Amino acid sequence: MSQQANLLGHESSPYLRQHADNPVHWRPWGKAALEESRETGKPILLSVGYAACHWCHVMAHECFEDAEVAALMNALYVNIKVDREERPDIDQIYMAALAAMGEQGGWPLTMFLTPEAKPFWGGTYFPKHSRYGRPGFVDVLQSIARVWNEDRGRVEQNVDALTTHVTARLDAKADASPLDKHLFDQFSENIHGMVDHVRGGLAGAPKFPNAPFMDTLWLSWLRTGEKRHRDAFLLSLRTMLQGGIYDHLGGGLSRYAVDDSWLVPHFEKMLYDNAQFIRHATFGFAETGDELFRFRIEETVAWLQREMLVDGRFASSLDADSEGEEGRFYVWTAGEIPGSSEFDAFRRVYDVSDQGNWEGKSILNRLHSLDALDLESEKQLKQARQALFALRENRIRPGRDDKALTDWNGLMIRALAEAGRAFERKDWLDCSLIAYRSISESMVDERLPHSVLGDSRLFPGLSSDYAAMINAALSLYQATQDEAFVTDARHWLAALDEWHRTEDGNYALSASDSADVIVRVRGDQDEAIPSATSQIIEAISRLAIVTSDETLRQHAERIAENALGRVLQQRYGQAGVLNSASLLLEPVKLVLVTPDKEHSLMQVANRHPDPRRVDIWIPFDREKKIVLVPGGGEITIKKPAAYLCRGLVCLAPVETEGALEALLRPTS
Repeated sequence: MSQQANLLGHESSPYLRQHADNPVHWRPWGKAALEESRETGKPILLSVGYAACHWCHVMAHECFEDAEVAALMNALYVNIKVDREERPDIDQIYMAALAAMGEQGGWPLTMFLTPEAKPFWGGTYFPKHSRYGRPGFVDVLQSIARVWNEDRGRVEQNVDALTTHVTARLDAKADASPLDKHLFDQFSENIHGMVDHVRGGLAGAPKFPNAPFMDTLWLSWLRTGEKRHRDAFLLSLRTMLQGGIYDHLGGGLSRYAVDDSWLVPHFEKMLYDNAQFIRHATFGFAETGDELFRFRIEETVAWLQREMLVDGRFASSLDADSEGEEGRFYVWTAGEIPGSSEFDAFRRVYDVSDQGNWEGKSILNRLHSLDALDLESEKQLKQARQALFALRENRIRPGRDDKALTDWNGLMIRALAEAGRAFERKDWLDCSLIAYRSISESMVDERLPHSVLGDSRLFPGLSSDYAAMINAALSLYQATQDEAFVTDARHWLAALDEWHRTEDGNYALSASDSADVIVRVRGDQDEAIPSATSQIIEAISRLAIVTSDETLRQHAERIAENALGRVLQQRYGQAGVLNSASLLLEPVKLVLVTPDKEHSLMQVANRHPDPRRVDIWIPFDREKKIVLVPGGGEITIKKPAAYLCRGLVCLAPVETEGALEALLRPTS
């Protein structure tokens, strides 16, 4: 490998290519870079980030584009750049090492490794010279090199301690924990106790959408009828969708708010956040009929269709920065808003002032006007938003990361399938189907890639890719009742078993033929999305319900019990596994026996989405015989009806819309 070159120019990742012109001699992660470290005796400097990361751009500008810093990096280290979205296993390994050092995680992640890729020191963002109370990167580079060359014993001590911690955390061993309703109820109550009951979300700052915790609250409401948990979910959803974290002109949710009131976002837009909020808003609308939720879904799907589609698939993210400034594309000065009287109400409702609400500019929000106004006022506000949107289209846009990640696409495909079904929006369902086919057609040798961009495919895929696509397929099955999606789900489960199932019967995030990391990550811990393990549990349990496969259900239960044993030892990131495991307590199946898919009973089921429930349509045929649950007796169908089954017990059939409506609506 040439030691006098930056080797990122031919990488598929847009994030890596952003660094292809740096004077740093960057290498992609791989055997060649590790071998170079062994041959030269230099330690590895690993930098992990992603395309939409604001502080990644800041450090790149201050350090990686700087000739002095680059010269030091090139002289002292083998420098490796990783896109955390392409390689979440690498990111998780070294983020765990950073946590073991007592440091708070974040990106960019900066780690120093031995030639065997074992960590011995690290941090996150470093300025070139000391400021913000952080050491300067120049000093760090020189100090770490000095320790490497002069005090190798100290390095080895750190290596041993950190490697032991990483292995214990990411490949944990623990006794299985049984499924326990009281455990799930207590966890839900703990989450509720952390909620900000004025502004929603978790108390304090920063405020994240935190989809796994939102799922916990909603599932608890459905399972127990605990209204306080429902109300916390709805409050959080309403306030974030009226806050500055939401793009009131173009649609879509930003990554998180840096303050405690949802006003000031980190302005990057991530595909996964928006997939999860679409699902949550779909649930919220079904429960309340609040038009805010429907409007926000409509606006966000329009944004997805307008800005995020690449070859039928969904791009990963939009950058926080444009023209070198965070949020420049989204914020306004009072002078940029037309001065005509038609905009007076807009300025008042959306918090636009001469002094601004953030660094002299205004972030549009409705936090001081949460409730909808009368129809005529809202119509005028919509016209003002459309006019400002047209003005904003003339600005220089934030960059887009065009790579399509299979697991994130799976999340969005599922969200659009469920929303399209609930709102009777065939165009949303069609968008979901196109993305599903595009991802499916990217397979090679029956294996999903993790990332697709143009003709490039990143193999092998992750367990989260298969789990997300199984869940997407099953949601499309419920929306269309096309058995082909169940067949796809079975095939992906077979691939998941072949490449990701471990000797102990559980699953690993990385494939068995992915051998370039120091530990094989299980994928138990949530990040902004539920963990890979939790998605696997949900996927297998849903497939078991659809297929009435008791062996598969028992397998899902074993996986869940093993995962519970592990995650209960974690300090955080457990919600996804607890949520998915709770689905196994009482699987819910709705069997609809009707003459056609447009029957009124089908429409009632469509209007009442429930993340615990799987709906199955059986064409009505007089005197048809069916089995509702595994091991159940055969029954004869004499007229169109709906059968709701919980676990192995089915309620009496209902034949009218009103009766089914009453059965499906949550009650306290």
